[in-house]
Amino acid sequence: MECIVLAGGPGTRLRGVIGETPKCMALVAGKPFLHHLFNYLLTQGCTRVLLSLGYKHEMVEEWLDKADWNFEIEKVIETEPLGTGGGIQLAMAKARTTDVFVVNGDTLFQADLKAMDSFHREKEARTSLALKSLQDFDRYGAVCCAADGTILSFEEKKPVADGLINGGIYLINKAFFEQKGLPQRHSFEKDYLEAFVSEHQFYGYRSEAYFIDIGIPEDYERAQKDLPG
Repeated sequence: MECIVLAGGPGTRLRGVIGETPKCMALVAGKPFLHHLFNYLLTQGCTRVLLSLGYKHEMVEEWLDKADWNFEIEKVIETEPLGTGGGIQLAMAKARTTDVFVVNGDTLFQADLKAMDSFHREKEARTSLALKSLQDFDRYGAVCCAADGTILSFEEKKPVADGLINGGIYLINKAFFEQKGLPQRHSFEKDYLEAFVSEHQFYGYRSEAYFIDIGIPEDYERAQKDLPG
């Protein structure tokens, strides 16, 4: 199992809490958030990580030099911000498998990746998204699916009483993604997911597993209580 981890963000909304530290290195229960994410990937059977870095990548590299993880890690460094899609595209060029997982470096969604992989193959999906049901949210856009899991549309952020959100885990067919010929700098959400959803080759894998996004101070504080030290 091969996984791209998008860990190049500066954590602008957390600046008042973590200072200049990269968001993936924000301490949660005394350890970088990336530590918790890597532990999750180990439990899921991940064998190779493509770590997409950007902002203050030296801090992440210094931490990696002192750590010993039971999977191969290859670093991919953006010399300039490329957007979520550009970061995926840069790392995807080094991927060896036909279908590659992608996770956000500031989100922990403990979905069953092997089950998601089986779902992806059964549906012959070109991209699968792990979806989480939430109530009373306005921070995320809702994802609309057909009964068979086909993703029909992505809704703009607005108050929603009950719905499905994009949980920040993707399983992407490398050839399909690269054939789209997207520019070096682009948004994965806008220029790939929203642009090609009408082709009906994207599917939503639903999971009720634990989910936390540390992008805002309130949830960063919640993670301190939720995650083990």
